[in-house]
Amino acid sequence: MKLLYWLDEWSSLSREDQQARLPMSGADLLDGVFVKYQFVDINKPLLFTFSPAGTNLQEQDLHSNFSPWGYTLAQKQNVNIIAFQHLGKSNWFRNRNLIFFLEQLSTLLAPFESRLGYGLSRGGFAIGAFAKLLKLNQVLLFHPVSTKNKKLAPWDNRTSTEIAQQFDWESDYHDLDLGNAKGYIIYDPTNKIDRLHAKRYPDLTHLRVFGMGHGTHATYLNKFGFYKQVAVDFIRHQQIDIAQFRHQTKTLRLKEDYYHKLNKANANSTHRLGLLSKAHNVLIDEKKAHVKEHQTTIDIQPLVDIAMKHQQTNPQDAVQLLAVAQQIAPDDPLIEHKLQQLL
Repeated sequence: MKLLYWLDEWSSLSREDQQARLPMSGADLLDGVFVKYQFVDINKPLLFTFSPAGTNLQEQDLHSNFSPWGYTLAQKQNVNIIAFQHLGKSNWFRNRNLIFFLEQLSTLLAPFESRLGYGLSRGGFAIGAFAKLLKLNQVLLFHPVSTKNKKLAPWDNRTSTEIAQQFDWESDYHDLDLGNAKGYIIYDPTNKIDRLHAKRYPDLTHLRVFGMGHGTHATYLNKFGFYKQVAVDFIRHQQIDIAQFRHQTKTLRLKEDYYHKLNKANANSTHRLGLLSKAHNVLIDEKKAHVKEHQTTIDIQPLVDIAMKHQQTNPQDAVQLLAVAQQIAPDDPLIEHKLQQLL
């Protein structure tokens, strides 16, 4: 617990001397949880991250350059970071030594006035559970888990819930406890379990992304920079531009490839395919409504003129242009007549 000893000495210094001691970095290992930290500027936010599920990292896999989930992102934003990486597949941050470490840590953080928490799924659970203890000001949670206590969340029948019952879900920090923290929770409302977990965070701003699923699609979404951009905005500004977020998610959902890739990723899950189909149908309805709303204001004549200009030299291109024009104005008799001539 080198960090605790260092903070105990460091926090007793004047603010000027505290700043002079930075930057400082290091790592600790706490019975199944690897902790890596870096402090760069006392006047910048202190970010806490806890790793999500999806890794079976073991102690022997650690090396000198290993960075826990979220650590590198914080470094690039030049903020202070304490990142927690669980070891083992079923680790839910319930180890007593870790909890003791966090309790001691919470008493030594007074110099940092702005404290942030960022987590996905299992990591989001830890952020929610320890938010009050760590006196977090703002949190960002993706596809949330609020607890694995069956009494509090009897509808969470995931396999992970059964596996998690090996841990104590009755003692301290087994459930969300945000304290005064505000922030954002982002999830797919077509995922029933995620939606019900999200309802248990009424004080956070809810941002819904149809078709996002629960963590399974992180690699694909990362190709669009989805998680990264939202997290960067949160870390930099301690808030999210909601109008920009909705534009970003709408742009993402308008990509047919988005659904093709997600369907492929979930080919073995009938349940998830059903959720994706529901989300896709919502999108199709939105597209139809959008076209219907705006088609009366779209001037299709330029498309028709270009098609007629090239109908002799490039008849296939002309047909495609007229087909687009017909989608915009399906009841236009002139377009129908021109298409019949060319087909």
